[in-house]
Amino acid sequence: METKEQKNIFSKFEEVRIIAARAQQIAAGAPLLLKENEIPPGLSDPVELAKLEYKLGRLPVYIERE
Repeated sequence: METKEQKNIFSKFEEVRIIAARAQQIAAGAPLLLKENEIPPGLSDPVELAKLEYKLGRLPVYIERE
């Protein structure tokens, strides 16, 4: 049985999958979940933007485990 804190911890494989899926969305034109002042100047790589969104906790992603 997982506790509430354990549900918020993703494995490195889950993190990569989440970031890759979000990078694909950004590359396809999805709006960013970042504020203008949070984006470093010159940053336009979808993968790096997705990593930044993940790091700042902006991605509403939930993983259900059995």
